[in-house]
Formats: sequence, structure tokens, C-alpha cells
Amino acid sequence: MKWAAQWISPAQITLLRVVFGFLPILTLALSMRVLSWRHLRHLHHFFVMSLLATAAYYFAFAQGTALLLSSVAGMLSGAIPLFAFVAALVFLRDEPLNPKSVGGTLLGFLGILLIARPWTGIGDVDLAGVAYMLAGSMSVGVSFVYARKFISPLQLPAVALATYQMGLACLVLLLVTDLAGIDRLYQDSRATWGLIAGLGLCGTGLAFVLYYVLVQRLGAVVAASVTYLPPLVALAIGVLWVGEPVEALDIAAMIAILVGVCTLQLGRQTTPGPQEVAQHAVVKPE
Repeated sequence: MKWAAQWISPAQITLLRVVFGFLPILTLALSMRVLSWRHLRHLHHFFVMSLLATAAYYFAFAQGTALLLSSVAGMLSGAIPLFAFVAALVFLRDEPLNPKSVGGTLLGFLGILLIARPWTGIGDVDLAGVAYMLAGSMSVGVSFVYARKFISPLQLPAVALATYQMGLACLVLLLVTDLAGIDRLYQDSRATWGLIAGLGLCGTGLAFVLYYVLVQRLGAVVAASVTYLPPLVALAIGVLWVGEPVEALDIAAMIAILVGVCTLQLGRQTTPGPQEVAQHAVVKPE
């Protein structure tokens, strides 16, 4: 996303990511024969999910990454489980509200605050970029709630849900994205193949496929644990590969977010929360 943002707009990045991620998902769905015309009666639910968990989510992250260091953007993506918990607490009211869950939530948002550092003023960390990353995380969190209430009861194959969701997102993005200058991406082969192969085919399409394989073989809770890895991976890539600076405060912030999420997990009861819906909702590992 960071490389591509030097050549094309965040909306164009989002469109290409979804298109090239949709192709392997569609191929898998057709080979498994899980698509059915009967599913069209639920089209309105698929459309909402295409906005919450794909189009709006990916656009916000692309916009945020364009304004922030990739390592900082990656660390902020660790807030996704926090927003999922808060959204479930507000709208579903079936998440445990106890000292551990409250403490974990507060600790996670403290980490976000340490990354944003609003007290330093404009110029250190772009607050608009932080806002976009948090908006994307919130969009995914709300999508868990929507999927729990309206998608999970349908009992449709997960690959079919992913296909409908991403296909509709492709149509929406094609309608609203200005394609002027999108060919500039091809001036940089690193950005081109990074977006098509890395972000699209691997980071979106194949990531969904592998995720559902994990859900089937290991269960939703274990599979959903990949949500906690992107901040670590993004920080490592940003520092070691891209050469971005990192401060001790950034490390402390990331640790606070991850510890907050782990504390949330410890504070959960047997009632399934947002992560358990992952086998029915479309939640992408970053």
C-alpha cells in the first residue's frame, strides 16, 4: 500500500486490491460449487458486509497508510479486536463486562493514544492518518456485529459469503473510483507486483482461503489469533525492509495494544463473542 500510494490514489489501491483478491476467491467458490442463485434473496445483507468489511475497511486503511509510516499503520491495525469487543458490547450486549475486559479495552486504547501522541502537535504523527486507521478498524468491528445478527443465522458456506461480499465490493468500487491515472502504477514494477501479487492475490485472496482452511481444521478461535500478528509483522517489515524509524514509545504502544487484546480474551466467558463469528463473517487477516 505504501509503495502504491506514491503513484495512485487510495481509492484506486482499494479497487485493485479487491479485484485481484476476488479472483482466487471466485475460483475457489466455483470449484467447490458453493454459489447458488437462491442466495440472492440475502443480497442486502451481503451488500452491507461488502461496505463494512471490505470497501470502507480497505479504503480507510489505504488512506491511513498513505499518510503514516507503514509500521505505525500496521501497529494501529492491532486495534481491530478492541473495536470488535466494544461494538459487540454496545450492540449485542453479550460480551462480559468485568475488570479484565474493561482493563483490556482501556489498555488497548492507551496503546493507540501512545501511537497517535496528540500532545506533540501536528507534524510528528499525522492525526488524519490515525483517524483513517481507526475508522477502518471500527468498520470491521461493526461488521462482526452485523454478521453475528444477520449473516451467521443464514448458515451459508464461508467461501460463498466471501465471494458475494468481495464481488459486490468490486462493483461498488468500480462505480465510485476515479480511474484517471491508475496506469501510473505500472511505472514502478515493485509497486505493481507488490499490489497485484502481494496485496491482492496473497494478502487478500489467498489470505481468505487460508483463513477458512484454518477455521475448518483448527476452529475459529485459533484461526482468529492471526489478527494479533499484523502489528508485529508490519513493524518488522517497516524497520528492517523499508528502513522506517521506530521509537521506544512505539514498541510500548504496540505491546499495550497486544496485552490489552490478550486481557480481553482472558476476561471473556463461554458466550461466543466477535471472534467466534469469524467462521461466518468475512474477516481478513492483515
